[in-house]
Amino acid sequence: MTSVRILGIDPGLTRCGVGVVDVFADRSARLVDMQVVRTSPTTELHHRLLAVGDGIEELVDRHRPAVVAIERVFAQDNVSTVMGVAQITGVALVGAARRGLDVAMHTPSEVKAAVTGYGQADKKQVATMVARILGLDELPTPADASDALALAICAGWRAGMSRAGIAGTPVPVPRAVAPGAPPAAGPTAAQSAWLAAERAQRGRR
Repeated sequence: MTSVRILGIDPGLTRCGVGVVDVFADRSARLVDMQVVRTSPTTELHHRLLAVGDGIEELVDRHRPAVVAIERVFAQDNVSTVMGVAQITGVALVGAARRGLDVAMHTPSEVKAAVTGYGQADKKQVATMVARILGLDELPTPADASDALALAICAGWRAGMSRAGIAGTPVPVPRAVAPGAPPAAGPTAAQSAWLAAERAQRGRR
């Protein structure tokens, strides 16, 4: 069965979760990989950003996803934390843009609602549903990796619901074109892959 590969990122400066899943036209999903890219608070900021960026880009190049799903920054009382999340989000967006990948951004409540049916679910409830969806014998750990997997599942399912690409808040990714050439038209690579998966699924019925 044809699938769409999604790479989810739970951005953080000390711990950045990355989860990769294949999402199928029947809404089933398969775990491909999950990692946490870590940096030390004692390292200078620019080196930490570089380390996380290199880690994300290495996983993107290894797994070649059609879509990168990133948690949308939301208001927090801890300014230091939200700044780190915003900085890593920017690093991830640049990495996706360099490779011409589609990007989807979802808030934590959107991800929780998609995976558990409840927008205020706690981390254990999210991890439990992620394990069930992916057919895992144990809960995925740590929480950063589990959240990244939930993001990827959410983005994949929303792609199927929209039948035309990634729902939520899509982020346009600049694409290189020749000077004077008209902008590219038609579906994105992720949209084409999903539509092909649906056609293949219908053909087997």
